Amino acid sequence: MTLKQLRYVVEVAETGNITEAAKKLFIAQPSLTSAIRELENEYNITIFTRSNKGIEITPEGDEFLGYARQVLDQANLIEEKYTGVSHSKQRFCVSAQHYSFVVEAFVELLEKYGGEKYEFHMRETQTYDIIEDVAKLRSEIGILYINKFNETVIKKTLRDNGLNFHLLFKAKPHVFIGKNSPLAKKKSLSLEDLKEYPRLSYEQGSHNSFYFSEEILSTIDSDKEIIVRDRATLFNLLIGLNGYTICSGVISEELNGANIIAKPLKVDDYMEIGYILPSSIPQSQLTKNYIEMLVKYTAEGKNN
Repeated sequence: MTLKQLRYVVEVAETGNITEAAKKLFIAQPSLTSAIRELENEYNITIFTRSNKGIEITPEGDEFLGYARQVLDQANLIEEKYTGVSHSKQRFCVSAQHYSFVVEAFVELLEKYGGEKYEFHMRETQTYDIIEDVAKLRSEIGILYINKFNETVIKKTLRDNGLNFHLLFKAKPHVFIGKNSPLAKKKSLSLEDLKEYPRLSYEQGSHNSFYFSEEILSTIDSDKEIIVRDRATLFNLLIGLNGYTICSGVISEELNGANIIAKPLKVDDYMEIGYILPSSIPQSQLTKNYIEMLVKYTAEGKNN
């Protein structure tokens, strides 16, 4: 295995096309194909499957690419440290549930450390996909919550995938509503207060188990359910339909505007919100910097 071979497979994966990758790498297509086959034979794996429709990454190829990117990132750091020159883009990926502090920290990380060339990914996605992204090294870090209801299942899933959970903060449940909602004048809300209003939650795809729900108390029955996939839609429906969603209560007015407010929910429950990392791989400097920013923004959010 060589760094050149690793760069080849990463370029093919990113372009999705052998011919295009060969052009970008300034090598002949047969040479590129041969180099990848040598790497596959060396480790007795199939990274790509090839057909008339093009190439697809296999599951074991997906895992291999995660490690390949880590190696290339470390090689680039060595070159930059001892030569002062970086020949590749800064790369960083976060997978998270829908929290404003995650985005705020991401923006600051990009502004401070993105440099002249970068490729940063911010994936607000489904709970199981967050775990899978970090386990397969598609993302350096994931952010999700644990509580007494989902703890056993989530922690077992993390252990099975070689991941550790690190607590950022513990929050009491809150309700996000529009500032003009009929509920907005109340200092705190009960489940009974919420009964007649639409409950909004995020879709969880094929792993739509209550244990992987992004919202706590998801097992409580609601006559009016609206399932969405993105934060903007959820907030628009909160305002337009006087809906609600149950959350941590940490919100950024700068990012989300002044039309969404948080009210304490009178229930005996909690949310432990934290980040997940691979247990066997050292953190990159960007990951360490990002964790520092997460700590900063969660502290600010709780004090607002």
